[in-house]
This record gives sequence, C-alpha cells and structure tokens, in this order.
Amino acid sequence: MSDVRSHGRSGPIAGPGSGRHLLVVDDDDRIRELLKEFLTREGYRVTGAAHAAAAKRLVEIIEFDLIVLDVMMPGESGFDLTTWVREKALASKTPILLLTARGDAEDRIEGLSRGADDYMGKPFEPRELALRIDAILRRTGGKPLTPREIKLGPAIFDMERLELSRDGKPQRLTEAEAQLLKTLAIHAHAPVERMSLSPDTADITGRAVDVQVTRLRRKLEADPKNPRYLQTVRGIGYMLAPD
Repeated sequence: MSDVRSHGRSGPIAGPGSGRHLLVVDDDDRIRELLKEFLTREGYRVTGAAHAAAAKRLVEIIEFDLIVLDVMMPGESGFDLTTWVREKALASKTPILLLTARGDAEDRIEGLSRGADDYMGKPFEPRELALRIDAILRRTGGKPLTPREIKLGPAIFDMERLELSRDGKPQRLTEAEAQLLKTLAIHAHAPVERMSLSPDTADITGRAVDVQVTRLRRKLEADPKNPRYLQTVRGIGYMLAPD
C-alpha cells in the first residue's frame, strides 16, 4: 500500500464519508493506523481491530456501515470472519471489502463466495480504496444519514450550525464541545470509543474528553450526575441517546 501520509492533510474533515462508521481489521499495526488516518480525512469515522476476536466484539456492540478486512491474519482468517459476519452476526448485511497480498483468482472467488462485497489486492492506492468504499456504500445504501437536528429532551443540537439550544435559549459551546457532540450525534445510539473521540489530542489518558463530556452534560441534562442523553458505556467510551 502506498504511504497515505504522502497524500498530505486535507484540512477539516468534509469528505464523501459523511460520518459513516468503518471498521478496519488488520494485524499489521502500521497499515491499520495509516488506513484509519487516511479514511478519517476522507470524512469517515474509523475504528480499528488487530484480529478477528477483537473485530467480533466490536461488531456485536457497534453498528458499522462497512468492514475493511485483511484476509491474511494469524488465527482466524479474514475469510472465516466474513463467514461469521454473514451467518451469525447481527450485522449480517454489513458490506465487507477484503484486502489481501494474494491477488490470484482463487482467492477472489473464495472471498466473494463467503459473502464479501468487493476485493482489493495489496499493494493498493489509498484513494482507490476510498473510491471503492464509496461505491459499495452507494450500491448498498448504508444507514440513513443523521438528520440535521438532534432532539435531546428540552435541548436541540443543530448538526450543520453546531449550535445547541435548551428551552429555546442558546447554550454556548466551545469548538471542542461542538465537535464532540457532533461526532456522538452522527453515531447516535451506538457507543463511540473514548480515545477516538479526540484523535488529535496529545492527552493519551483521555482526560480532555472526560472534561468535555462533563461540561456538555451540564448543558444537556436535567441531572448531570445521572445522565439520560449523554451516557457512559463502561469499558468503551460514550454514547448519545437522543429522543
């Protein structure tokens, strides 16, 4: 795969991904992180998994729009994980794009016969991967896009203007709070990993996100200590549960 860093940063996220949530499964840490970085810049929300067992745990609790899956992994292969998703997972209709260093016809046939939607051989251009993902999502429909406004009891969050009002009165949001609330709103009713809510921060403990959540709860919740809308998902992160 070409080094995605050579494509440069494109500024604020506003790509074709429209916030759709992808799962990238690859045992190669470097490739997985580079794909996460590139696809995030394309406008996707990206979660990574290093092996099939981790991917299964994520698929059972999060509704992804598409899975990018490496075939050659130690233990359970990408072919086997594809079969599991199609036969046993609640997300059985989630589109799957397989990646492999082996590009011969037998492997492509094997992957497609297991239920994969598309197949790419390594090395590949990241831009081509993004285009294929976009094509799959257009073909399969994907989940409906998040509406412009999210209702949270007496509060309303405008996704386009990044404005929050409560009982008709504007609530001041910092830029960080607005972006965090938008990310949670895009994935409403699904847990979002705590650390991935602040991918650009140098705070590896995630404390900055916790502080922002606490402040948001004061602006959203009738009882911030017992939140109804901005919920903690133990061991994962946070989830927004709008009306």
